[in-house]
Amino acid sequence: MYDLFLKNLAMHVSLSPAEAEQLVKHLGLVTIRSRAKLLNAGEVCRKVYFVNKGCLRVYHTDSEGIDHIISFSPENWWATDVASFSSQKVSKFSIDAVEETEVFYLDYNILERLYIQVPKLERFFRILTQNGYSILQRRMISHKSKSALQRYRMFKKQYPKLEQRISQKHIASFLGITPVFLSRLRQLT
Repeated sequence: MYDLFLKNLAMHVSLSPAEAEQLVKHLGLVTIRSRAKLLNAGEVCRKVYFVNKGCLRVYHTDSEGIDHIISFSPENWWATDVASFSSQKVSKFSIDAVEETEVFYLDYNILERLYIQVPKLERFFRILTQNGYSILQRRMISHKSKSALQRYRMFKKQYPKLEQRISQKHIASFLGITPVFLSRLRQLT
């Protein structure tokens, strides 16, 4: 049940069996239906999520009601609002499921205690945050310097097979284009 989760951790830290057991006993597990929210903008993000099955999206809804997708988190990815989670202040983002999704989660207070009990976790989450920030920087540069077709190709490379599972509307939002224009791009590839 915890295989994918523990393999994800093992990419950056090596936990002893006792440390892994300590962590796993504090994990929450929930299955959420498609479009169900884990976080609403305006709330404090109190959890960090690991996607075991399915896919989450992190997004901002502007004043005109248009969603701007910041990231997708398919299997073996993490999702949270890092700024809200680490500061325990209100979020500007929402997180929901784009399909039925099973997530493990850690609560903020529990994770803070685990950092002391299992110090390797602090290293793991530092590396995770650094990697996420790096991905975000590359995405910002690509939005400013690459064509929509190049961004679409990068999306397909970053999220292989996700295109068949999520709506064209969500992919277009992530790419910063309209669904109609995405249809045209698909014809070019």
